[in-house]
Amino acid sequence: MKLTERVRPISYLKAHAPEIIRGLADGHEPVVITLHGEARAILQDVARYEETQETLALLKALALTNAQVEAGKVRPAGEAFKRIRERVKR
Repeated sequence: MKLTERVRPISYLKAHAPEIIRGLADGHEPVVITLHGEARAILQDVARYEETQETLALLKALALTNAQVEAGKVRPAGEAFKRIRERVKR
């Protein structure tokens, strides 16, 4: 289902909150809540929110790594592992 098909006004949320929350828990797509005709919030279940946050964290780490590679801040793998071993010994 497209997200555009899951748009609801805040009045609908107020009247149907338990139903909407059960639907989110059953794995339905997020719901867009509008206020005065404008999208203002998105409701999603906690498990999907956590998955999204984990995915964003991984993407940020990947982007940081790519930026470091482009800036030339890299070492050969052997040298990096040697430094790690030395730190572990301390």
